[in-house]
Amino acid sequence: MPSAALVTRTDAGLASELRISVMRLRRRLASEVDPTNELSMNSMAVLAALHRHGELSVGDLAARERVKAPSMTRTVKCLEEGGHVTRRPHETDGRQVLVALSDTGRATLLADRRRRDEWLARRLRDLTPDERDVLRRAAPILERLSQED
Repeated sequence: MPSAALVTRTDAGLASELRISVMRLRRRLASEVDPTNELSMNSMAVLAALHRHGELSVGDLAARERVKAPSMTRTVKCLEEGGHVTRRPHETDGRQVLVALSDTGRATLLADRRRRDEWLARRLRDLTPDERDVLRRAAPILERLSQED
């Protein structure tokens, strides 16, 4: 049986170790939700996409979030009912609806991010300066890995 150190020296071993660690961190961050926020992680991802990219069609949102259009339509409808997004007809294509982040949606998203960032900042303080430096250098690499193919 190879040692753990030897396994992580291979690309397959590194992939496995990263997958496990990133998924655990994601679950831990997901648990740091504001108790007054009733939105799902999927709904929060839609708010984040609108914050990052601006107004998008339901089809574009579905493609970005890798879900089917009818599913995104239901999510957008719930977000609109909660006052988190607004919808309007596309100027030139009557078949499309454009979705934009509302002030309520923006405030919800930013409060959620602030809470999760504060939790992570507290955890980072427990690390050594060298460990924080490694993470600082790794963050852009992890971001690149997360991008579309």
